[in-house]
Amino acid sequence: MTMLSPAGTRANLIGPGRLVLIVGPSGAGKDTLIAGAKAACRSNAAIVFPRRIVTRPASNAEDHDTLDEANFNRGVKDGTFAFWWEAHGHKYGIPLTADHHIRAGCVVVSNVSRGIVDETRGKYARVDTVLVTAPADVLASRLARRSRQTDGSLAERIRRNDAFGSFRADHTIETTGTPESAVQQLLGIILDQEAR
Repeated sequence: MTMLSPAGTRANLIGPGRLVLIVGPSGAGKDTLIAGAKAACRSNAAIVFPRRIVTRPASNAEDHDTLDEANFNRGVKDGTFAFWWEAHGHKYGIPLTADHHIRAGCVVVSNVSRGIVDETRGKYARVDTVLVTAPADVLASRLARRSRQTDGSLAERIRRNDAFGSFRADHTIETTGTPESAVQQLLGIILDQEAR
């Protein structure tokens, strides 16, 4: 249980750095925005983009490290993840090094499921969520082009977005304009050290 200090801040939360969580439906363009922001921040050691570990082979559509389920489960048991979740029939994890970076005052940027946000808010002192989204017809078109069979049918993937209909993010980026414009919006959020 997390206790509140007399000053009103929660004690024992990991900080002083900030966790920026990129969330949103499949096909919204999260990986494109993260890749653009990562390239723009490559000379800034205070901005960290940890590689996700996923129980699915890597592809051109998603850059991550891969573990089979048995080794992933062993990693969970051994405490090698800062946090992890299940989605789309796979398990996803963020390496424990993310915690070390946040303790050192860095900004850590990760693509995660909206289902893990409340849990991270209970662990980290500063969490900002960025919802990356697009209209339903745009999402459907992008998903149809990507056609990643291991994530289930197109209809199921679109339906999963409805489960998070009440989710409220700290920031929203709609990816109907140019990728460069959306990347600049994301960079503005990442580089704002006072973002809440």
